[in-house]
Amino acid sequence: VTTFRTPEDFESILNKQVIGPTTQKLVESDFPEQSFKPKVQIAFQRLPGQCPRDIAVERRRQLYLTFDITQLLESKGIDSNQLMPRHHDPDHMPTLEKKGPVFPIYLPLQLFDDTEYDCRTPEEWISLGLEPGSHDRKPVPGKALLPTDDVLGHEDPKSQKLIYKWTDVGVLVYDKETMLYLVHKVDENGLVRDEEGRPILNGGLTPEG
Repeated sequence: VTTFRTPEDFESILNKQVIGPTTQKLVESDFPEQSFKPKVQIAFQRLPGQCPRDIAVERRRQLYLTFDITQLLESKGIDSNQLMPRHHDPDHMPTLEKKGPVFPIYLPLQLFDDTEYDCRTPEEWISLGLEPGSHDRKPVPGKALLPTDDVLGHEDPKSQKLIYKWTDVGVLVYDKETMLYLVHKVDENGLVRDEEGRPILNGGLTPEG
């Protein structure tokens, strides 16, 4: 009878016995599954011989995964760290003798933003955080050009000491008046958590408001 006694770490033994591929989600995520799916202008019912909608969505999703905004900008000769306006440095003012642009960047990036060809409105992007049957809205994955130093970035976003990089974030809220998104940096595990390690839901709105 002792031969068939279940070991105490039976669950861990089963987890080590990986036989083949699985459809189980092995990576924890704070983002809804539908938030990663691209938008396609394809009918849900297709004629025989035409590409099904699910396959077209998956092909475009795989294609978008191969794109990196930093590399795309570098291929055009654009340094992402130079996209943010900075305070003028009187000790290092550019002159006509120096190569490169004479005047430093001083126009904010949002002046060049054009939403005419966007595939989704801001409200549609935020609504991707709602899962079917759930009342809690999760963050939406995105990329944001943010300073590596969070403390100095909040105190002086135009400081010459700051280094800006494209960062993985979770989009929490969109403000119609300012036309700005509130985002939160993901942690080392790709999760969007508050200071106590809890998932940030409904844009971080608490019962107290």
